[in-house]
Amino acid sequence: MSQENFLMGGACSLKRDYSADGYGLHRGISGMYFKCGYSKERRASVHSNSGCPPQGGSCPSLMELCIYKIRQEIHKYTSFYMLPRDISQLIFNDLASCHALSDCSIKAFRDCALQDICLADYPGVRDSWMDVITSQGSSLLTIQLSSSGLTDVGLAQLKNCSNLQALLFDRFDNVSEHGLKQLDGCLSNLAYLGFIKSNALTREGMQALSSLFNLEKLDFDRCPRIHGGLVHLKGLTKLKSLKIRCCKCITDSDMESLAGLINLKELQISSVNITNIGVSYLEGLSNLISLTVEGCNVTASCLDPISALISLQHLDLNRCSLSDDGFDLISAFRHLKVLNLGFNDVTDACLVHLKGLTRLESLNLDSTRVGDGGLANLVGLQGLRKLHLSDTEVGSEGLRHLSGLTNLEEINLAFTSVTDGGLEKLSQLTNLKSLNLDAPQITDHGLEMLTGLTEVTHLDLFGAHISDSGVNCLSYFKNLQSLDLCGGKLTDAGVKNIKYLTSLMILNLSQNLDLTDTALKFISGLVALVCLNVSYSRITNEGLEYLKPLKNLSSLYLDFCNVTGSGIRKLQSKFLPSLVRFRPEC
Repeated sequence: MSQENFLMGGACSLKRDYSADGYGLHRGISGMYFKCGYSKERRASVHSNSGCPPQGGSCPSLMELCIYKIRQEIHKYTSFYMLPRDISQLIFNDLASCHALSDCSIKAFRDCALQDICLADYPGVRDSWMDVITSQGSSLLTIQLSSSGLTDVGLAQLKNCSNLQALLFDRFDNVSEHGLKQLDGCLSNLAYLGFIKSNALTREGMQALSSLFNLEKLDFDRCPRIHGGLVHLKGLTKLKSLKIRCCKCITDSDMESLAGLINLKELQISSVNITNIGVSYLEGLSNLISLTVEGCNVTASCLDPISALISLQHLDLNRCSLSDDGFDLISAFRHLKVLNLGFNDVTDACLVHLKGLTRLESLNLDSTRVGDGGLANLVGLQGLRKLHLSDTEVGSEGLRHLSGLTNLEEINLAFTSVTDGGLEKLSQLTNLKSLNLDAPQITDHGLEMLTGLTEVTHLDLFGAHISDSGVNCLSYFKNLQSLDLCGGKLTDAGVKNIKYLTSLMILNLSQNLDLTDTALKFISGLVALVCLNVSYSRITNEGLEYLKPLKNLSSLYLDFCNVTGSGIRKLQSKFLPSLVRFRPEC
């Protein structure tokens, strides 16, 4: 279920862009570099298992109780220098995850030999903090900073961290070219470097990157002044991953600088101003496994130089305004496993050329002009596991071509004309784990057709006309972890049948206007829930009492209900320590 679906409080029929960047909190940073780089959702879970003692059931460990106590009385401690490093690291992580660090409390971590400083969503990290951060010296391996307050003075202190392996700057605006050049030759062990929303990063400043010979992964995200700077990457022959996203300044001439990076395995170029000419410079990157050319001014002719990439397995051409003309070149890509053609002007004629791509495992055709007839060309693609057909011209008749693709695990049929009758053709796909049926013409009867798909873990019926009788069918989906029934016709009686889905972690029941506090009573046994949305209902503050057992709940949305922010905060403070996002807030 998409986060946008989950938060949706308006009309269910609004078209959503399933191919949006969807960057996580740390925009896809590899876990091998950032040991504590988790999303806010994940942070809630970690927070509940470290800083906050569990409520009822399991007994907290001694370490959990100690960290919780330290955070509550952090003002009493001036130094953690004498503690073992792993304990100091746990305390720091907990304070950071709870946004409990301050100019005073961070000083207690001076010289603690920490390995990871993860402050990527901390606004306004200042130069004074860098004195403590860099005091970790050669022990420090990773740093993530929201560096809006960082200047050349603070940046210069990174020279003390000679073993640094990963460095991420988010909002890097107050550092000059001179400041960056101070790092030239000082961070020789750096393997990952990332810049997000960095207005200060310029062509001249990027010269400091030319000495980072051990770089393996490099990210530029929304850096508007780096045109011409990629020339400084020519000598970084160990680079395996390069991502350039939403940098409109990048043009074809910049791509020529990448031609010598022969060890690149992953290249992402999204929403930049390159054409077929720019793509042609990439044909010598024979080790490239994954190539994304998203939202660029290319045509299907760009497939010609790309066909020379003999190792290519993943090709993303999303949002390139491609048409069928010239698409016969795609038939040469016999090794492809993942192909994204979403948001292009391609039709059934394009799919004819996919017949020979028998190794395909994932195919995205969202928001194209593909229809029922085109799906006949997919019959031989027996390895397909993921198929996205959202907002296409596909209807019930076309689904018969999919019935033999028994390895399918994920299908998106949102905003199509598929009806209840067509869903019967999916009943043989017993390996399905994720199914999106976001369409108002899907009703209880359609849901009955799917009861044999017992492996489904994610079911999206956002905007479908599902009533209480249809919800009875959900008892067959014992493995459901995510369920979206926004905008249905449910009453409390229907929610009673949901209480048996004990594996549910995400539940969206918003815009079911007749739900009352009794619905929350039925939900109270779903103790695995992490996210719950019951907006636009008749829930009251009194009903919040039923949510007390949901100790894992981190997100709760009750917009346009008879609930107050103070009521939710009271519930949070006493019973739901993991709850970090909720509405209403006041």
